Amino acid sequence: MTTAPSADRPAVSVRPAERADLLAVYRIETNAFPQPWPFGAFEQYLGQPGFLVAADDAVHGYIVADRVRDRGRLVGHIKNLAVHEAHRRQGFGKLLLTRGIDLLRNQGAEMAKLEVRESNDRALDLYRSFEFEHRATVDGYYNDGEDALLLVRDL
Repeated sequence: MTTAPSADRPAVSVRPAERADLLAVYRIETNAFPQPWPFGAFEQYLGQPGFLVAADDAVHGYIVADRVRDRGRLVGHIKNLAVHEAHRRQGFGKLLLTRGIDLLRNQGAEMAKLEVRESNDRALDLYRSFEFEHRATVDGYYNDGEDALLLVRDL
């Protein structure tokens, strides 16, 4: 899936992350989250099918998703999703989440789950638009003591 090119920018595609993308991904991560993943966390997902970037001549956002077993079911886990601050509200989050969900579904996941900060209204709006529903609250999930909402949806 790509976005249409404009006069000032080529089409953006979603593709597997490459080693050359890691610094841009990490910069987006540290700008987006008060408790960012360490650089090495992204390195461990290189080569995995669920580590995707939205990019043209620059990386605009990324998603990290994988599958886990949960009570005998194969569950997709959206582990991380972020878009560069300058490119938010332009559809990159929707593009990445669509591709991530499609990938998990094609890999046999029956449902998808994710955790999100209770205060992250922008992300909650995106996830709800994809029919994710609040399943549980995880008290004190984040280092600063903020709760996480566990959201799930059937695939």
